[in-house]
Amino acid sequence: MSRSAHPAGPRYADVLPEGHYTAPPADLNELDPRVWSRTVARDAEGVVTVGGRDVKQLAEEFGTPAYILDEEDFRARCRAWRQAFGDGADVFYAGKAFLSRAVVRWLYEEGLNLDVCSGGELATALAAGMPAERIALHGNNKSTEEIRRAVEEGVGRIVLDSFQEIVRVAHIAEQLGKRQRVQIRVTVGVEAHTHEFIATAHEDQKFGVPLAHGQAAEAVRRVFGLEHLELVGIHSHIGSQIFDTSGFEVAAHRVVGLLRKVRDEHGVELPEIDLGGGLGIAYTSEDDPREPHEIAKALGEIVTRECESAGLAVPRISVEPGRAIVGPTAFTLYEVGTVKPLPGLRTYVSVDGGMSDNIRTALYDAEYSVALVSRRSGAEPMRARVVGKHCESGDIVVRDAFLPADLATGDLIAVPATGAYCRSMASNYNHALRPPVVAVNDGGARVIVRRETEEDLLRLDVG
Repeated sequence: MSRSAHPAGPRYADVLPEGHYTAPPADLNELDPRVWSRTVARDAEGVVTVGGRDVKQLAEEFGTPAYILDEEDFRARCRAWRQAFGDGADVFYAGKAFLSRAVVRWLYEEGLNLDVCSGGELATALAAGMPAERIALHGNNKSTEEIRRAVEEGVGRIVLDSFQEIVRVAHIAEQLGKRQRVQIRVTVGVEAHTHEFIATAHEDQKFGVPLAHGQAAEAVRRVFGLEHLELVGIHSHIGSQIFDTSGFEVAAHRVVGLLRKVRDEHGVELPEIDLGGGLGIAYTSEDDPREPHEIAKALGEIVTRECESAGLAVPRISVEPGRAIVGPTAFTLYEVGTVKPLPGLRTYVSVDGGMSDNIRTALYDAEYSVALVSRRSGAEPMRARVVGKHCESGDIVVRDAFLPADLATGDLIAVPATGAYCRSMASNYNHALRPPVVAVNDGGARVIVRRETEEDLLRLDVG
């Protein structure tokens, strides 16, 4: 991979259109530990290493683009969540963030349960040996086939999302001669995003049964009236990328209010409350996520306080971190292709991937960090936008970033915190081949999800 010189791009002092840029870091070679996985470092030559392997070796062995997953970090985060909540609570990893058979085995070994939301995720969990009783099935429109398999396999809980689903699950359980444990997902009118929560009309969404107008209470009545369903608790999910637990406090107050109504009307105190997931991670140095033990303490205090006020026994708490576990443990490794300075604007840095391996920037206007990882650079910072190779002007990986002004074709750059949703939402747009997931640990590296090939692509095209 030879490096070619090119005209220097705009520097920090240049006047640019309004954007998300902040002041450049004092040292572009520094890797913020809040953003990168725990074993990432630079070696004596300035090459970034992870799990004892350097990225130049990884690129040569596995190609680019590639998702590089730090197994040690993943397992450590699983243990941190498990220890933070203790034996009196359940931690369900949200498989939608990223799921593979290797990840399922890690979850099992580290004592976590698993939340799935499709037949494919359920199949992956079962194929990897996760006991069915440690699996929860979510989804706003579960198919009859998905429900039937879940009941047949004996999943620990099915989270009911509508009145129709109550009847559907009960009917299938009756056909199979089983009594299925269920929770009801309620929409509490609270949606939390980052540091804010908005208590307005958020019943206007596809998920859950609204508390408003007594619909959630009616769902409880219907479940209690069906002998093949066992109602074990209430489920609530208020949003994603949350840094502040204030929204959980409002949600818990409203959910406990429903539990009180259930006790008063039916004489039953439900034993479980699931507060969902959505806990945030650091995508940039400006993000400041909370540690698992802080979250566990805050949620425990909130639920205990609300239950004591309502005269209820404290139920068993469940949480569903997905992004908070896998998100920080992986980065995407790219090779730089075209470097295109636009005087007075910025330098466009094109890589060999793009929106097919990370749609979040285009879809959510998500912000990411990026770093030159194949060498150390003493060049001054230039304003850059990292883009992909797809035929879309919105094919942006990192919208606003600082990279060394000597960046050139053949350099390797990496985008951290791509463990969650990037591979899960990857596509074959422009007939791109989805990258592999490479797990690194203690000097070893192995593919846990292989790179797609042209044969894979053409095999589905039946002509």
